[in-house]
Amino acid sequence: MAATKAPVKKATAQKTTAKKAPAKKAPATPAKATAKKKTTAIRDRYTKSQILAEIADNTGLTKRQVGEVLDELSDLIERHVKKGSTGEFTLPGLLKIKTVKKPARKARKGVPNPFRPGETMDIAAKPASTKVKVLPLKSLKDFV
Repeated sequence: MAATKAPVKKATAQKTTAKKAPAKKAPATPAKATAKKKTTAIRDRYTKSQILAEIADNTGLTKRQVGEVLDELSDLIERHVKKGSTGEFTLPGLLKIKTVKKPARKARKGVPNPFRPGETMDIAAKPASTKVKVLPLKSLKDFV
């Protein structure tokens, strides 16, 4: 007796018009305490949405909540480094963001050209400016 195989049907996705379930509430205990931390190396650079999804999965928060936290962190950093503020922000254990004021430089004429010995050149004036400096803290250095 020869057994015949029945053709395999492929499952097709069908759209449903069911209402969405209400958003999940954050667990009473932090996810950090109940689950082990992931320490595997990540091979590809994450996009913003991938970062939000990863943090949301690990903390039990929604992507929207994580996005709001990151936006608020950005606003907080801006308020620390903008003109007339402290000029320094520390993200504990990771990095320090500082503003460094660079003074104005006067124009100079007849300076020896380092690329063509024997020639002189003129250097244009530069106005004063403020630069941003990001310094890694000890624990961030230890990661590497």
